[in-house]
Amino acid sequence: MRGMEGRPGRRMPLGEAVASLVDVLQQALPPGSDVAVAWLEGGGREAAGTPGGRAAVAGQAAGLLEGVLDVDGVEAADDRRVALRWDDGAGQSVAIVAQAPAPLEPVARTAWRVLAAGLLSSGVDLGRTRQRAEALEKSERLQQALYEIADLAGSALELGEMLERIHRVVAGLMYAENFYIVLYDDLDDSYRFLYFADRIDPFIADPDYIIRGADNPNSLTLALLRKGEPAQGPSGAVRDQLDVPLDAGHGPDSQDWLGVPMRREERVCGAVVVQSYDRPDSYGTEERALLAFVAQHILTALDRHQAREELERRVEERTQALQQSNRDLQAEIVERQRGERLQRALFRIAELSITSETLERFYAQVHDVVGELLYARNFYIALRSRDGRHLEFPYSIDERDPRRASRRLGAGITEYVLATGAPILADRARIGELEAAGLVRSHGTLAHCWLGVPLYRDDAVVGVIAVQSYSPAIGFTRRDQELLTFVAHHIGIGLTRKQAQDRLVTAHAELEQRVEERTGELARANAELLEQIGERLRAEQRLTHQARHDALTGLPNRQQLLDRLTETITVARGARLASGGTPAPGFAVLFLDLDRFKLVNDSVGHSAGDELLVEAGRRIVAAVRDSDTVARLGGDEFAILVEGVDSLAMAEELSQRILLGLGRPCWIGGREVFPSASLGIAMWQPRYRTGAELLRDADAAMYRAKAAGRDRCAVFDEDMREEALRILDLEADLRRAINGDSFVAHYQPIVRLADGVVIGHEALLRWRHPTRGLLSPGEFIGLGEDSGLIEEVDWLMYAQVIAKLASGGEGYLSVNVSPRHFRSPDFADRLLRLLDTAGADPARLRIEITEVALLDDVPRALHTLSVLRERGVLAQLDDFGTGYSALSYLHRFPVECLKIDQSFVAGLIGPNRHESIAVVRAIQALAGTLGIHTVGEGVETDAQRDALLELGCGYGQGYLLGRPAEQTVDGQVPVSA
Repeated sequence: MRGMEGRPGRRMPLGEAVASLVDVLQQALPPGSDVAVAWLEGGGREAAGTPGGRAAVAGQAAGLLEGVLDVDGVEAADDRRVALRWDDGAGQSVAIVAQAPAPLEPVARTAWRVLAAGLLSSGVDLGRTRQRAEALEKSERLQQALYEIADLAGSALELGEMLERIHRVVAGLMYAENFYIVLYDDLDDSYRFLYFADRIDPFIADPDYIIRGADNPNSLTLALLRKGEPAQGPSGAVRDQLDVPLDAGHGPDSQDWLGVPMRREERVCGAVVVQSYDRPDSYGTEERALLAFVAQHILTALDRHQAREELERRVEERTQALQQSNRDLQAEIVERQRGERLQRALFRIAELSITSETLERFYAQVHDVVGELLYARNFYIALRSRDGRHLEFPYSIDERDPRRASRRLGAGITEYVLATGAPILADRARIGELEAAGLVRSHGTLAHCWLGVPLYRDDAVVGVIAVQSYSPAIGFTRRDQELLTFVAHHIGIGLTRKQAQDRLVTAHAELEQRVEERTGELARANAELLEQIGERLRAEQRLTHQARHDALTGLPNRQQLLDRLTETITVARGARLASGGTPAPGFAVLFLDLDRFKLVNDSVGHSAGDELLVEAGRRIVAAVRDSDTVARLGGDEFAILVEGVDSLAMAEELSQRILLGLGRPCWIGGREVFPSASLGIAMWQPRYRTGAELLRDADAAMYRAKAAGRDRCAVFDEDMREEALRILDLEADLRRAINGDSFVAHYQPIVRLADGVVIGHEALLRWRHPTRGLLSPGEFIGLGEDSGLIEEVDWLMYAQVIAKLASGGEGYLSVNVSPRHFRSPDFADRLLRLLDTAGADPARLRIEITEVALLDDVPRALHTLSVLRERGVLAQLDDFGTGYSALSYLHRFPVECLKIDQSFVAGLIGPNRHESIAVVRAIQALAGTLGIHTVGEGVETDAQRDALLELGCGYGQGYLLGRPAEQTVDGQVPVSA
């Protein structure tokens, strides 16, 4: 909506419809046709046409619209032209003239006119419907905004938060990022900013700060308030309109400014202003009327909010004053009485802790004191035993339970106070609730009201003082609880003091003996401690050395090397900054891996391998300089930090020296060994941030050296970096593709060679990459196997193929199963579960495996094939002829088909065809012996197909018979005679 968004007016429905029909009408004519359209809109004539259209066609459309020409005249002048004048019955007209490159048939003319008239009618109706919908939406938004403003006025929000939410409501109706509200006193000619939000003007509004008109005579806001009429336009134009001179002290100018006054009866009492700094023509008549309407509701909201706040403030002040007076009076009376009683009780408790002969006498006298403060006919003191497992009752007076025996700590209400450390006042109903919740269990006669408070000693709960009533007429209050809690605190102090006095004599007697014993213990402990300190220092030194060195070779380990690299990188960066970017002497990292080290372990044992690693470490250290750092990273991997390297040539020379030193023969495990290594070099560059990055790139260079033939070195360059980044990106794409279902199965038909009947299809994996298009497995299968992601990809394809089987069709579908999958003990069960879940026929599924998968674990392979065959899933042996291909193992497995490798099929035609013919004939004989059929792979020519038929191979697969596609082929494929 233009009014809501502050954008230029949208085209009328007729203009929208006509402008959008030019391309459609041109496409309905022969290529090379021109179309010109003219219509009346906004009081003037509008026109549109195809790009580069003829001026004569546009002129005739204008003449036809204005009535100067008629349709018959236009078409009679040129039989290549077709014309139409259209009226919608509401006073809107359109004229259309089209010129084709050749004369048009009458039927084509008529059809084109009908098409044009129908499209115009539908387009105008759609535009009008859209206008009505936009008007309704704007009305609903305005109504919702007014509801929100009314709700905010009645809410309990603070004024600032209420105005901020009103700002958000106005911003939902129009562009109002820069928005403020001012209140105006016309009698005093002063105003104050109640709310101010602006993304450029740093002004901070203080709602309580009053601005006098005389102090700011050039204020645009003051001029708006004084005039009392809305103003809209660029700041300069509004100043001219309100006769206000330019004053830079009033903030930056805006490209569009809209302010409307707020009135209370006939008096101006404020204004609401929105402005735009970078969007001219943001506001129009509709926005001005809308803001004026909203401004009055904002004023009403402000009045209601202020009135409510004032009323609440006065009521609250009066209420608080009355309540405070009453509370003060009552509290003074109660506190005076309570204070006198408490003072007497505390004096007596303090006196008793000193004068009582025994604890029993002290407890009885404390009971008398408590009885003077509250109802205490039933009173007892409970204490936790020294072992903390029992509850003892040193004093108890009770009407119903005259004797309380000590018991193990359980779930009684007394134990509950001990555990929580909080007083409890409970009537019978409350006690019942605690019992129902499983928190307490009653002991003895159930009281009508029970009050218990904890006894503390050094901030620890050691006991409970409890009073209780068995009569409904006698109960305890919260005041009693507070009183007993306060008294219990002093009782605890007195009890502690009394117990301390009783223990003091015993303590003095034991003190001398304990001091003597403790002195001897300290002397012995001091000697032991000194010994432990020494041992710990030695252990820490050993642990520090072990944590930073390799246990086998004694060389620094990976962590120490990374720490050293971090220090070296920091020094190199500091030197570069200090020299103003001038390159300083750098350093390099060499990554070394022993060649064929596994062969040594497997042949002469791991102890011999360890000897070789130790010898290799010695030779590397002997070959480098004293300032270089040699570290063993693990396994047969070493790394060397070479500092002070001025050029790559120096690093390569040192690398050759290391390889030469390593290459000398040595005796390991009673055998002469000729060790060698592959070495990668990574030179320091400012782009390296961490030592791990240098190690990574040196490792990558080492693998390039190993791939180039071993016993050599290679340097990490930008090509390797780009390849590493490409592999990293491809792995990330592969992970996203697994989650995004970007893998698809393409199906290549397997055909009976004699008549071309399709008997099945092989499902081939394809990756629909978002930027590189459709990728075959060869482009990503190696990466998937290295990262372990290929298993997930394979299972995604299996599920897709099985879903295809479940949807119907003819013939079987075969999937390739890698040795990795085939070795999995749950492969067969998982595949069968997929079939059961999808409701697919297992008899229509084939698995294709290689000879390697069969011979890797013969018992497991035999079990897997048997389980699948019992359910109808048969196995085909793929790429047959390239592996063992012997009857000695093949007859042991339930294989349904042999697929002859395409290298032999390709060799059936050519100068060396005799060898391939012999191989294929042998395969056919083997298959015949086992009673299974064969499929020739890679059939691309008629000659190859004929040769296979002649050799007895009845089925084939290849580009001649059908390329892989997303859909399967039913029936027959054409074959040459």
